[in-house]
Amino acid sequence: MKKCGYIAIIGRPNVGKSTLLNHILKYKVSITSRKPQTTRHQITGVKTVKNAQFIYVDTPGLHQDEPRAINRMMNRQAMSVINDVDVVLFVVEVGKWTAAEEWILQKLGSVKVSVILVINKVDQLHNRQQEQLFEKQIRQKYHFAASFLISAKQGHLITELEQTIEQYLPVSEHFFYAEDQVTDRTERFMIAEIIREKLMRTLGQEVPYQLTVEINKCKFDEQRQLMEIFATILVERMGQKAMVIGSKGQKLKKIGSEARKDIEYMLGKKVFLELWVKVKEGWSDDERALKSLGYDL
Repeated sequence: MKKCGYIAIIGRPNVGKSTLLNHILKYKVSITSRKPQTTRHQITGVKTVKNAQFIYVDTPGLHQDEPRAINRMMNRQAMSVINDVDVVLFVVEVGKWTAAEEWILQKLGSVKVSVILVINKVDQLHNRQQEQLFEKQIRQKYHFAASFLISAKQGHLITELEQTIEQYLPVSEHFFYAEDQVTDRTERFMIAEIIREKLMRTLGQEVPYQLTVEINKCKFDEQRQLMEIFATILVERMGQKAMVIGSKGQKLKKIGSEARKDIEYMLGKKVFLELWVKVKEGWSDDERALKSLGYDL
């Protein structure tokens, strides 16, 4: 008897959804940073253990304000998945319940699948009584199938959470993915995301939200035993281009060096990485541009 099903991970930006998925998989499929809205795409992570296959869908952070096309796209991606899965993990940050969470809870009102409340970042509060009181207050707002106080960063109660998720997965005659598969995303996608992660972590508050990464070439050189990668960082204004490049190109060089190390670790190969920075005005608010750049509209 096998169990196999889809689990959506939803919540407002920066509550630790991607960190949770990476810890569960023991493999980095979703990039992370301290900045909200780091995740822009649905990322599928697959974990197969004995007779169960968990197919997790990490979604962009949900937000009420939709000022640009890219924000509307991320909301559509996140909301479209919750009715097509078997379990929903609603991730919130301990001690922080905002208008965004209330809005998401309203959206969950029509969901017919089991919703598990996941209260994350308990390692930051260090007060068991306050944690339990917060959990009790939230549980009164919705009929959750279960609730957990976890630390995705430290792995606290993740195993118990997975055991509960398995109870709600449907019985299946076969698995949907190969048992050794971890994600359905391509190498090119993962490489672009690694570069974007380094940009998110290196740059100031504004610039990361108005840039994206496009892989121009990704080819293995058999003779040199080297993966050659050429990528373009797209920004919206000339001033942003200067910020990405930095004084005498030092910032871009640092971003490239850090990204190359992670790409080499992921691929298990030596990598040559070359980055360019190009201005493409208004790309984040242009649905045609977003589609051409590989965003799922």
